[in-house]
Amino acid sequence: MRSLPLPVTLAARLLPVAVLACAGWAWSTGTMAEPAAEHHDGASPQSSAPQSPSASVAAKTYPEPPVPCDAVAAKTVTSLVPGAKPAGKELSATDRSVRRGCSWSALKGYDYRWLDVSFEMKGSDALAKEAFKSNVDGEDRSGLGDEARLTTGLTTKDKQETRESVVTVRKANALITVTYNGSDFESKGAPSADTVRKGALKAAEDALGALESGTGKS
Repeated sequence: MRSLPLPVTLAARLLPVAVLACAGWAWSTGTMAEPAAEHHDGASPQSSAPQSPSASVAAKTYPEPPVPCDAVAAKTVTSLVPGAKPAGKELSATDRSVRRGCSWSALKGYDYRWLDVSFEMKGSDALAKEAFKSNVDGEDRSGLGDEARLTTGLTTKDKQETRESVVTVRKANALITVTYNGSDFESKGAPSADTVRKGALKAAEDALGALESGTGKS
């Protein structure tokens, strides 16, 4: 198969994807206050047991994200995104101590692949668990972090198919989201569902390992 330069129409279609991916990282941050616990010993209206410090606030297991472009092994990037530079491109973020992400993309021959990984640190394990429960859809995946879900879908635009898998993993107070998709422009088809699922899960395993080991932390 001979390689061709990226068609103008393809470039026009892919550019907004990259722009939106970067723009999506200008997120605002917020905090959720929890009511202080009340303690009564029953001895008198004036007496009460002393409260333990920060009894209602759980400690953050992970204070900050790892360096995202170091979170996926070079051999994984080479396998999932042939032709991409392993260094990747870090996405801009308003607060790097809370959210960081990296993306890899390449067109090799007629095959286009995109991979990105993002980390979001919540203020506590409980807040991360609630965010995961409320905002993450998909089939449950056991054995990956504290909990994980996976979705896979196929879209068609201008007779060109694109298949994508998204894996979201919660580990303590951290949320990791991996997106992997691809299109085959010669056949107008897309990689198989099994291919994108396995690719997304492999990248998620790498990212989880980087979080747990503190790899690349600044």
